[in-house]
Order: sequence, then structure tokens, then C-alpha cells
Amino acid sequence: MNTAIKKHSCFFSAGLAFFCAATLLISVLSTPAFSAGAESARLAKVTVTEIKHWSNPDYTRIVISLSSSAKFSHKLLKQDETLKKPRRLFIDIAGAALDKALPKEIPINDGLLKTARAGQFDKETVRVVLDIESIEDYKVIPFEEPFRIVIDVTGKQTAIQKSAEVKATQAQPPPKAHTPKKAIRIVIDPGHGGKDPGAIGKSGLREKNVTLKITKLLKESLTKNGLNVTMTRDTDVFIPLEERTAIANSHSADLFVSVHINSSPRRGASGVETYILDVAKDEETRRLAARENSTSRKAVGDLEFILNDLIKTAKNNDAINLASAVNNKLVARLKQSYKGIRSNGVKGAPFYVLVRTRMPAILVEVSFISNAEDEKRLRTDKYVEEAAQGISAGVMSYLKDTGAL
Repeated sequence: MNTAIKKHSCFFSAGLAFFCAATLLISVLSTPAFSAGAESARLAKVTVTEIKHWSNPDYTRIVISLSSSAKFSHKLLKQDETLKKPRRLFIDIAGAALDKALPKEIPINDGLLKTARAGQFDKETVRVVLDIESIEDYKVIPFEEPFRIVIDVTGKQTAIQKSAEVKATQAQPPPKAHTPKKAIRIVIDPGHGGKDPGAIGKSGLREKNVTLKITKLLKESLTKNGLNVTMTRDTDVFIPLEERTAIANSHSADLFVSVHINSSPRRGASGVETYILDVAKDEETRRLAARENSTSRKAVGDLEFILNDLIKTAKNNDAINLASAVNNKLVARLKQSYKGIRSNGVKGAPFYVLVRTRMPAILVEVSFISNAEDEKRLRTDKYVEEAAQGISAGVMSYLKDTGAL
């Protein structure tokens, strides 16, 4: 006999039949196995909440945002002339449903992709289809916490796009004598922002505020040196990490510099260190990557697993040279006015914001906000100004060494 029935056995008379049946139902519903099953069923569906894109003539980034982690697969389909369908790239997301507010079709029309279409392929699967106009390669990368699927497609400009670009260039006035040999664009990324404060010092100083101050001064300095500068944010707003990368790529930037302030459980930790995209060599670096990625160490480990392929396509030699120039000049500048400034050197780490950048890209950790002396200095206009000038000197040194200036 069933255990639940034994517990609630009754003498079934006409008056007690309803009571016993109700008691039995309540008992079954409250058992751990049933509760867990009901909860599992309730949480089974992942919601596809948003699809965003950024483009330039030879690059498009698509980001599919989900309410939680999900398994997914992707496949590139050939053109089907019989059905008059173009080449398509589809992503199937298991155990998922579409947010009711999500548009079923998103026009892109950037020369690489025509549209992004989202639909309920079956009861358990959401399919996102990218209708292709002309692409050469694509990469699909999962980002964690919150879970999103990042798709980067690349290709070549069409003849029409090239013609339009040439005409636009011809229409511009000739460069002034003091400007660089070519228009050099730098994208500067102030770390964190908005709901993400970044690291917080013992006396309450927030990383997001310091990085914004430094980068505004950095922009001013680089602009005076004739460079075109774009900032991923110039106010206290939250911008997802994959969007910061997309801004740099869609602007066809020549360099990408992300500015952060370090933190460590060791209160005595100090110094300047600069990072390129790579796997972490120690647990301390993984901890830092987890914090800057706003994710877990497990997610950092998962990203490292796919990094080998990504590193092959990254401009790592150029990034190392840029990182070395910036790190050296920043340390030298700070040493002119402050004692105890140390260089921790150039390192590699799996930072989301550096993944799939199409130009030399670095992440600078200016000081340790967890260090009482560093936090005190970071509160002063002088230290912030010196840090900005040091990074600027490093960028200019790199550009001169490469012959860009």
C-alpha cells in the first residue's frame, strides 16, 4: 500500500470520505518529491528577453539575452533557391520561451545580415534565425551571469559600400598639418557604472566614479594630441561588457583601452598592472577576472576553455606592446610625484570586455582601491590627473613606435 495512504488511513464512511480524500491530496502535494518536481517544472522555461545588434560595414555583433542559463546549438544553412531563402545562421535555445514583448523580426540590413528573426520552433525550443546577405566567418560565445549568447559575424564591404565610403572621404577637407598621418580612433572604456559600482574602498570610494574621472581626462589629453576619441560611457550609467566591445568594433577603433581600479583581499596589495586577453596564470588573476566580469570563478573557467581559439584571432602581439607602453609610462608618471609606486607588469586574463575585440585591446588596473594609501590618493584630483596623463603618454608612445604618428 502507498505510504501516504497508510499515514492517512480512515474508515471510509459517507461522512468521512471527502475529508480523507482531501487529507490524502494535501499529503501528496506536500511531500518533498512532489514539491521539487513542481518547482522544477515551474522553472523549466528560460525566457529569451532581448535581441540587440551593433554594426559596421564588415562586422556585426548580435546579443541574445536570456533570463537564465540554457543549452543551445547553432548551424549555418546554405542558400535554398527553391524556397527562395538566403543563407541562414540559426541558434536553437533549449527549454526556452519568447518574451511576449520581444519583436519577432528585427531589421539589420548592414550588408552582412538582413534580419534577425525569433520564433517558438517547438514547445521546448526558441529558434533565432539570422538571414545572411554576405558573411565570411562567425563566432558564437556564451557569456554568464546574466546568461547571453554573443554572435560575431564578419565579412567584406560590398562594392556599393566601398563607393559610398570613398565619396565621403573625398568630401572631407584635407587634414591639418598637426594631425596624425591617418585618423586614429581610440575607444576608452571607463570600468563599471550605474548599478555596478565596481570595487569599493574601505572609506567608501567607488571604482566606477574614479574610472570615469580618469577617462574623461584621458580623452581630453588624447584629443589634444589629434586623436579621435570615443567613450563607451561618459555618465554614471550601466553598460553590459559585450556592448562595450561592440562599441569599439562598430566604430572600427584602432585601439581599445579599458580603465579599472584594482582590489584585493590583501589590504597591503598595491601597484599598477595591465592586462591583455589570455588565460589566467594563477588564482589571484582568476579572482580579479571574476570580479571585473561580474561573474563567478566557474564562469571564468568556462570562458578559459574556449579562449584558445579566441586568442588565435586576437591581436595579441600588438596588445602586448600597447600594454607594455601604457604600463611603463603610467608607472613612470606616478613615480614622479608619489613614493612606493610599483609595477606589477603586463599579464593575461579572460576579461569579457576584451573578448573578440578587433584591435589591440588592453585593460589597465591603475591602483588598488582596497589599499588605504591608494584609496586616499585616488580621491585627489592630482593623482587622477597624473594617472590619466600616464596612460595618455603610453598610448602616444605606442602609436609613435608603430609608425601610426
